[in-house]
Order: sequence, then C-alpha cells, then structure tokens
Amino acid sequence: MIWVFTAILTIYVVAIALLIYGFAKVKKYQNTNLNPQTSFTIIVPFRNEAENLPNLLNSFSKLKYPTDLFEVIFVDDSSNEKFQVSDFSFQVSIIDNIRVSNSPKKDAISTAMQHVKTNWVITTDADCLVPENWLLAFDNYIQQNDVSMLAGAVTYQCKNSFLHHFQQLDLTSLQGATIGSFGLKNAFMCNGANFAYTKSLFEKLNGFDGNDKIASGDDVFLLQKAANLFPDQVHYLKSEEAIVVTKPTESWKSLFYQRVRWAAKTTAYQSGFGKLLGLIVFFGNLSFVIGFLFFILGILYYQFFFWFTFLKFTIDFILLYKTNQFLTKTRVKNLVLSSLLYPFFSSTVAFYSLFGSYEWKGRRFGK
Repeated sequence: MIWVFTAILTIYVVAIALLIYGFAKVKKYQNTNLNPQTSFTIIVPFRNEAENLPNLLNSFSKLKYPTDLFEVIFVDDSSNEKFQVSDFSFQVSIIDNIRVSNSPKKDAISTAMQHVKTNWVITTDADCLVPENWLLAFDNYIQQNDVSMLAGAVTYQCKNSFLHHFQQLDLTSLQGATIGSFGLKNAFMCNGANFAYTKSLFEKLNGFDGNDKIASGDDVFLLQKAANLFPDQVHYLKSEEAIVVTKPTESWKSLFYQRVRWAAKTTAYQSGFGKLLGLIVFFGNLSFVIGFLFFILGILYYQFFFWFTFLKFTIDFILLYKTNQFLTKTRVKNLVLSSLLYPFFSSTVAFYSLFGSYEWKGRRFGK
C-alpha cells in the first residue's frame, strides 16, 4: 500500500516542480511606453449585475488609453432588470444575448462578435475591476510580439474572512498552473475575465463550435483549440499592470457550485497535457484524503503520513508563494488550515462534477 502512495506522491511532486519551472520560464513583462496602436472591443457578458456594472464602468473610465481606440459591448443575458448606461468618453453599447446553445456565456461572446469592428477583442466579467494600464500593457505586448491570443492574470479582492482567503489560495494555485503550462509550451487553461484574441483568430477557430453543449469554458476551450492549431500565436501576458481583480463568492455553496462548473469541463479538454495534469492533481489530493483517514484508523504509520504531507505541502507552497508574489505581493493568509482543507474540498468537487448538477446565475446545469 505504501508504494502506491509513494508512486502517486513522486509523480505529483515532479508535475508541480515542472509547473514551477514553467512559471519561471514566463518572464515578467514591463510596458515600454510605446504609443498605443491597437484597437480593442471589450466584451462583457452579464446577467443581473446592476450592482457590479457601475464599478466596472468606472474602472474603464480610468483607463490610460485613447478612448477612440476602445469600445465596450455589454451583452445582457436575460437580466431581470434592464441596465442603462450613461454617457462616457468612450463608446458603450448594450445588446441582448442570442441563445443558440447550452452555454449562455459562449452565446453572449458569439453575439457580440457580430458587432465587433476592431481586430482585437478582450473579455472580462461584470464583477471585475481593471487596472488603469490594462489595455496599454496588452497593446505594448502586441506591438512587440507576433501574437493572436493573450491570456492575463486574475486575482481576488479579499476581505478578512477565511472563505475569501481559501478562495484566494485556490485561485492562486490555478493561476500558477496556468502560467506554468504556458512556460512549458503546453497551455491548456486561462481565465475569461482577462483574455484577449483577434477576431480573425476567433473566426479561423469557428468560435465555440464543438464545445457549445458545455455551459462554461468559453475561455479554456478556445485557448486549447488555438494552442493546438497556432501554438506560436498563443502567449501569456505576465504583467503586474494587467492583473484584473474580481470578487470572491460570499458562501461556501456558491464556491462549491462555481468550482464544480469549472471542473465539469475537464473531461472535454482537447489538451492531453491538461487532462493528465488534472488526473495527477486529483490523485495527489485524493491520496492525502485517504492517507489521512488511514492515519486516523491506524492503518498508516504516522511517520510515513508526516513525510507524505510535508513533501506535498512543500512543493505546493513553492508554486503558491511564487504565484502569490506576482499576483498580490502579500503573504498567503490561513495557509496551513486552507492547505489541509483543500484536498477534501477539491476531491469532493471532482467527484460531484462527474454526476451532479450545479447552479449558475439562477439557472441549473449539469446532469
């Protein structure tokens, strides 16, 4: 039995070590003060976000970018109350989502694409805030690199609660894996709250054809198609000036359903590397859960469980620390408790995602 735990741990440590190596391979990008040239259309799908949209619009208004070089398209996905926008120095429009699939967000982006006049689009979410040099960082990178798709970082705006700190730890691990996979030339994951690509690339990929039966995944499936067909055109923008801030969920139930939604699309990945890494992480966490239970029952020696836990948490911490230094430059709070809880949480999410349904924006999806 011990050899099984040892084998899983060895594979897990090697996999996370490779992600750490890949993370270091993606160099930080600093703006070079080039004159802005790129025209962007910012696409924001939303549903019942009247509380958040004014804050997002306010962050758009603070962008240090020529207002004639970007416009905003909000896509209303059957909100209960219509949202009205006031006058801004940049162009803003609201259109209604045209539903044609099981994925409201993919439909919203496809609907907006019919109105896009610029070469580049960049997507974000209604509950986000963008930094003032957001578009400038993307523009400068685009001017200096032959690229058709750019993924950016996302972090949480946390309050002092364990739920928020737990989510920050979870998101940090996902961001670390994302950046690491780009560094290993095996990009398979990104976040649609900070994701840019050319309209021409979107058309070459036939948009979301092939995965529109899965409710979420507007970001990862498009990325995986692009990385498979045009790998040299897909980059990661590791710029502190381009990190988008979003809100954590306010309840464990909402967090659970959100993570189930994210996990449910894993089986449909085109990326073999992404599927393999997902399995390795799953079995790494599940083996900790089983090892803990065996330790409590006296089946597993405490010395072995101690070293298993120490090695797993140490390699996890290195990736978390490096990623957190990039995202927030603050220490990870409630690290020990969150790290102990996380394997139980993630294993439950993984199992539930195979058989259960979940709620999203007042709708139910899944089995």
